[in-house]
Amino acid sequence: QVQLVESGGGLVQPGGSLRLSCAASGINFRIVAMGWYRQAPGKQRELVASVTRNGATNYADFVEDRFTISRDNAENTVYLQMSKLKPEDTAVYYCSISGIYGIAGWGQGTQVTVSS
Repeated sequence: QVQLVESGGGLVQPGGSLRLSCAASGINFRIVAMGWYRQAPGKQRELVASVTRNGATNYADFVEDRFTISRDNAENTVYLQMSKLKPEDTAVYYCSISGIYGIAGWGQGTQVTVSS
């Protein structure tokens, strides 16, 4: 059974930085991509960034070069380095893992709150 464990969320002031981590275990399929989504109260879950096994990255427009996604294939771990955080970045951030048939698992979510 796929398990994704996230860490690194918290409270940060506007303009600050946070680094999220997500470690995957129980993988019995070929990983195509890993990614980060977020969901703010009253809003739908949205893609933040994703990275393929080969290192190709994709970012949402709202990222505006503030975030960097990276992964360690050997450790089945994905990271999201976030900088220049804004109050509108406040959300629960979820890690995802995808196989050839699409998203195969979600993390439990980690809260990111940007506030002064």
